[in-house]
Amino acid sequence: MTSPNSKLPTLDTDIQPFNIDIPQVDLNYLKERLIRTRWTDEIVDAGWDYGTNLTFLRKLVNYWAHEFDWRAEEARLNSFPQYTTTIEGELIHFVHVRGEGSNPIPLLLANGWPSNFVELLPLIPLLTRELDGISFDIVIPSLPGFGFSGKPSERGMNMSRTADLWAHLMTKLGYETFMISGSDMGAGVELGLVRNYADRIIGAHWINVYSGFERPQEPTEEEKAYFAKVDYLNFTEGAYAMLQGTKPTSLAVGLNDSPAGLAAWIVEKYHFWGDTQGNVESIFPLDTLCSILTIYWVTETIGSSVRLYKEAFADNELLSPVPKHHVPQGVLLPGPADVPAPRAWGDLHIQNIIRWTELDKGGHFPALEYPEVTATDIRGFYHDIKL
Repeated sequence: MTSPNSKLPTLDTDIQPFNIDIPQVDLNYLKERLIRTRWTDEIVDAGWDYGTNLTFLRKLVNYWAHEFDWRAEEARLNSFPQYTTTIEGELIHFVHVRGEGSNPIPLLLANGWPSNFVELLPLIPLLTRELDGISFDIVIPSLPGFGFSGKPSERGMNMSRTADLWAHLMTKLGYETFMISGSDMGAGVELGLVRNYADRIIGAHWINVYSGFERPQEPTEEEKAYFAKVDYLNFTEGAYAMLQGTKPTSLAVGLNDSPAGLAAWIVEKYHFWGDTQGNVESIFPLDTLCSILTIYWVTETIGSSVRLYKEAFADNELLSPVPKHHVPQGVLLPGPADVPAPRAWGDLHIQNIIRWTELDKGGHFPALEYPEVTATDIRGFYHDIKL
């Protein structure tokens, strides 16, 4: 396979360097609100069965208020080159780190909810390093309504439209062609890129396979077992998606007003979706959780982030059949915590699968949980493309 891109031009003049610099008054207010949390009650043996465990939440809130060093985290985040640009009237924030060597491969990394760009940062040093002559230029855009991107003020900013924005972004950065790896809502954007920009996609790397595609009339036994797990989890754990997909503003008012409420809503997902075995800190350090939470709080983007679910529900293009294309595709399936899809399900909905990797560990956030494994699979996928 020939090299996809020559030496990049200088940045578009519309692209501006970005540094995170949260006013101290905002951090002081956050601490005050955390300290003054009005706690609810909990039954003695609730555990995590009724939602976020209050013993853990109290620990997290106390750490967030008294021990978490945002300024140190801010400096760490600012060590990654960040930029903003405006595309079709939407402010887009993104991380852009160039790889080692003379001709790195452009790679767009895409996260979903309830994360932000922090989730994907552990992959940067692993993928920008030159190994066997291969390295990657990393681009991590913040979804519209997430973190330091702008908050869409009109209907219709869904994942399919976001794909158009990101295709435009990669053009601005001088990348005619590029790879993409996406999970959760980021995978929805990836789907739009494969659908409408197939000629620009070197390869599409997926974290698991979306479970909501149309089901076959005659499923295999393995698929039947998979559907049973998906249906059970949708019933026991899926209420959040229905609420965010129907009445997001009703939820957002409370989450935007209470940092403890914000933490309770988000950390429950990390506990359940990650491969935590019931111990959140074993996979997600408190500093990581507080970093993600602080970005939501200081940018006041929890409302605009959950609103993306309602936009997704109204996105007619999202799950419509993808036209035939020749984009090589690879799938990384985390362990049981993320309910990995069977290969038959993948073959039914993803064309041209050239790599299928099944793990026995990991959950919904593999870039945070096992970044080395994730980076190795992305590198392996590119190697398979070149064969």
